[in-house]
Amino acid sequence: MKKDIHPSYGPVVFRDRAANHTFLTRSTMTSEKTIEWEDGNTYPVVDVEISNVSHPFYTGTARVLDTAGRVEKFEKRFGKKRG
Repeated sequence: MKKDIHPSYGPVVFRDRAANHTFLTRSTMTSEKTIEWEDGNTYPVVDVEISNVSHPFYTGTARVLDTAGRVEKFEKRFGKKRG
């Protein structure tokens, strides 16, 4: 690989504001804000709106759409295709 063209890759803490959950991982993202982690070290912290802890798909709180009503509305409007 070419030198000095890739961003630095290091430990970063991501903080999910919706669920008040933090996790430490490695990333190329950086931030001016820092946080002291459980191991006593200070890492940059990146605030995110949603993560696997608060996302409806992962938490099982996803809403089911009324797809049957939509199909019936479509068929009523455009007619049912006969094959």
